[in-house]
Amino acid sequence: MQIMDRIALTLSIIGGVNWGLVGIFKFDLVAAICGGQTAVLARIIYTLVGIAALWCISLLFRDNRESQ
Repeated sequence: MQIMDRIALTLSIIGGVNWGLVGIFKFDLVAAICGGQTAVLARIIYTLVGIAALWCISLLFRDNRESQ
């Protein structure tokens, strides 16, 4: 697996855990750490997680037989 794939998967997992916390406990961990949903750092993290999720879409359509 390439480094970009690992980074994208890691960020997607972070985003998934954050959404799980929001759904179950109504607690936004990213906002709590970064000073609110509108804080610049929080918005950067949200943007990176979104881009990572889009990158992960490409993993669904790759032919993995080449790397095996």
